[in-house]
Amino acid sequence: MLKRITTCALVMMIIVTACQKKNVVRTLTVKNSLDIDRPASTVSIPLDTLQELVTKYGADHLVIKDQDKLLVTQLVDTEGDGIPNELLFQTDIKAGEEKDFTIEAVKDVAASAPEHTTYSRFVPERIDDYAWENDRVAFRTYGPKAQQITESGKPGGTLTSGMDCWFKRVAYPVIDKWYKKNLDTAGYYHIDHGEGYDPYHVGNSRGCGGIGIWESDSLYVSKNFISCKTIASGPIRTIFELTYAPWSANGATVNEKKIISLDLGSNLSRHEVHIQSNKPLPNITTGITLHDQKGEAKLDSVTGWIRYWEPIDDSELGTGIVVAPQQVIALKEYRTKTKDQSHVLIVAKPEDVVVYYAGFGWKKSGQYTSVADWDQYLTNFSKQIASPLTIHIK
Repeated sequence: MLKRITTCALVMMIIVTACQKKNVVRTLTVKNSLDIDRPASTVSIPLDTLQELVTKYGADHLVIKDQDKLLVTQLVDTEGDGIPNELLFQTDIKAGEEKDFTIEAVKDVAASAPEHTTYSRFVPERIDDYAWENDRVAFRTYGPKAQQITESGKPGGTLTSGMDCWFKRVAYPVIDKWYKKNLDTAGYYHIDHGEGYDPYHVGNSRGCGGIGIWESDSLYVSKNFISCKTIASGPIRTIFELTYAPWSANGATVNEKKIISLDLGSNLSRHEVHIQSNKPLPNITTGITLHDQKGEAKLDSVTGWIRYWEPIDDSELGTGIVVAPQQVIALKEYRTKTKDQSHVLIVAKPEDVVVYYAGFGWKKSGQYTSVADWDQYLTNFSKQIASPLTIHIK
C-alpha cells in the first residue's frame, strides 16, 4: 500500500513539474555589474523583444516570477497609441549578482493589489497644479491659471516653472488627501499632521530641478506649463508630459517640453527635457534653490551631481540633481542678494534632449539621517545611471 502511494505521489510530482515547465515560456536574466547593492531596481522589458508571446497570449497575460513568487508588474504605453510597449517590474539585486526570472503566460492574471504605488495627476481644485508622488517623496509644479492670477496682480497665484517638494514620512499616497483637506482648511498641507507637509519655497527660483539657459551670469527661464498629459500611473512608475509657451533666452526663442517620471522606491524624478530654439543655445541648465543661503552646497564633477543640505523648520533637507558626467559643461554655485535667484547649478551641453534626475531626502522621514547618507545616495545613484542593469532573455 505504501509503495502504491509513493508511486502515485511520484507520478503526480512528474505531472505537476511537467505542467510548470510548460507554463514557463521565457527565462530572463538580470545582472548587476556594480560593486553596490541596488534595492528597488526597475527592470524594463521592451515588449517587442517578446513579440511572439504578446501576439499569442496578449501582453496583459504575461507575468514575471522570481522562482515561485509572482512579482508586481506594470504595462506602460509610452507612445500614446493604446498599445503597451514596456513591461516593468522591480527587484532587489545585490552587488555583482545575477538573477534569473521567468516570464509566463497565464489565462487569468490574479495579482494582488500592490502594497505601494506611484501616482500623478492634474489638480484643477488647486488652481491648476500638476502633482506626482511615490512611496518616498512628492512634488508639484504650476499651470497657466496660477500664472494668470499672478500676472493680473491678484493674490493666490504662482508664477514659476520651478519644481516644488512635498515632504512625506508615510509610504502611502497623500496627494489626493492633502488637496482635499486643503479645500476644507486653507493651508492644510503647509502643516505637518503626522504624514508630512509642504514647507518648501519655490517662488521665482528653479525649486528642485527646474531648467533655464545660463548666459552672462543670468538664468533665462520659462513661465508656468501651458498643458499637461498623464502618460502612466501604476505600482512601479508614473509618467507625465508638460509643455511650455515659447520663451526668450537672451534673444533666442526656446520651445520646451518635459517628460517626467518617478519610480517606486526612488527619491529622484527623471526629467527628460526636449528643447528647440531658433538660434544655437550655449547650454541647458538645471538647478536647486539655495533659499536663505544658510545651507551647504556640494558639487561633484566626477560623478555628475550637485546637492544642497539645509535646515528647514525642526529638521534638515537634502536636495540633489544627478546627470551623466559627459553631459556637464560646468557646475556652479551662484549666490546673490536678489530674492529666489541663488542656486547651485548644473550647466549641461545644449543637446535636443537632456536627461537628469532631481529630488530630495527629508531627515524627518527617517530615510536619511545625515548629509553623508544623502551624499552616498547621490553617488550610488550616479553609478547606477552610468552602469544600468543588463538583461538577457532566452
